[in-house]
Amino acid sequence: MATKKVTVTIPEDLLDEIRAEAAERGLSAYVAEALRFKRDRDRLRELVDWLQEEHGPVTEDERAAAFEELADLDAEHERRRAAGKHNAGEAA
Repeated sequence: MATKKVTVTIPEDLLDEIRAEAAERGLSAYVAEALRFKRDRDRLRELVDWLQEEHGPVTEDERAAAFEELADLDAEHERRRAAGKHNAGEAA
């Protein structure tokens, strides 16, 4: 993948936190990942806005159902992660 070096200005305290968090990945990889995440969120927000224009705003019941489904997915993900760690421990 082609890359290009750029100069950005970041508050010093934030940079210190990011460097500590990025550690092994490196600052460039951390920043690139954060920018991709932000770009994806912006695109998702555009989609949500378009869907609400087409179909109306999301109701509180729909919002609650979506958050409940997300909680279920998070719980399933955590269950699988815990099971994977358990299985990895058995193989060692």
